[in-house]
Amino acid sequence: MADRLLLPVSRDTILRSIRHTMEPTVGQPRVIGIDDWAWRRGERYGTLICDLERRRVVDLLPDREPATVEAWIKARPQIEVVARDRNGGYAGAVTRALPEALQVADRWHLLENASAAFLAAVRRQMPAIHRAVGATALDPGLLTAAERLQYEGFQRRQQINRMVRHMADDGIPIKRIVRTTGFSRGLIRRIIRGEREDVFRVRQNSLTPWLPLLERQWAAGCRNGAQLWRRLRAAGFGGSLRVVGEWATRQRRAETAKPFGSGKCPPACRIAQFMTSARYHLSKADAVLVARIEVALPALAIARQLTDRFTDMVRNGTANGLAAWLDEAERSEVAAFARGLRTDAAAVMAALQEPWSNGQTEGQINRLKTLKRQMYGRANIDLLKARLVATS
Repeated sequence: MADRLLLPVSRDTILRSIRHTMEPTVGQPRVIGIDDWAWRRGERYGTLICDLERRRVVDLLPDREPATVEAWIKARPQIEVVARDRNGGYAGAVTRALPEALQVADRWHLLENASAAFLAAVRRQMPAIHRAVGATALDPGLLTAAERLQYEGFQRRQQINRMVRHMADDGIPIKRIVRTTGFSRGLIRRIIRGEREDVFRVRQNSLTPWLPLLERQWAAGCRNGAQLWRRLRAAGFGGSLRVVGEWATRQRRAETAKPFGSGKCPPACRIAQFMTSARYHLSKADAVLVARIEVALPALAIARQLTDRFTDMVRNGTANGLAAWLDEAERSEVAAFARGLRTDAAAVMAALQEPWSNGQTEGQINRLKTLKRQMYGRANIDLLKARLVATS
């Protein structure tokens, strides 16, 4: 740029001028957000301080030591609110520097910590979960009313299937089986081929006559619902895109679902995800898996309920039930998480009541990372301040 403007200066001179002309921060912040950022991940960190009212970066500190943060805050006694994550070092520094300031825990970190606590509870119970999932019998009491009707129909089909296979094993031809049982020839063939073993069947619709073509396309590698629908339309199908899209979704779920009684168990993270999701968002196999785990491990079901209640409190900003929740949670599988919240109860309560959040600070840290990468090896603290603080 200097060459194009005919300025006979070097890049070092330009950077030096930026350092000297950086303007100091205007105004004294009253509400700040504080968080760390990485000079080099896992090795060295700095601290970013953001004015949440003016939506600008106030200062960058070269490290995240509590003493550095304490000295910076102590020099600004007008600060009234500090939004932070659950970093104990920052909490102690703020308490020592300004004991009367209101500290607000970041709500996103509260939700992340709650999810991590429940995942840890699931991992501790994995041996018992393996035993529960490995059961070969499906308890009808785990099912909803609609699922129970389908399961009862499955049991009747299994009786018919055993009878037909027994006749076939005795050498009776298909024609005689049809005459004896009164079932259609196509049904007898499907039973003999083992094509009627599904527990939960999909209700027939306009797509039923086109299922052979769909299955061939699926086996050939076409997994996009819209593309499948266009190919069916070209062959004469008159149904809607929604029907084909739902069929493709069921196929994808069926490929990842574990068969009943297989003894296979998903990893702990998947089980935690299933248990914290609404049942109508799960496939039938996953819903039954969750129900089986909760019946076998009631303590884990209670932990899931406590996690859901805490998540609702954070999202809806209701702090009235926090004390009762802490009392219950300290006797559950998420007791360690509850004890940690109690030690930081004032900041957690403020997070449920106050509008302030550390989201702004996280956004400024993302901006800092972008600028730092643009400057390559010259991203010293003074140049970062010039580009981040002075231009905010």
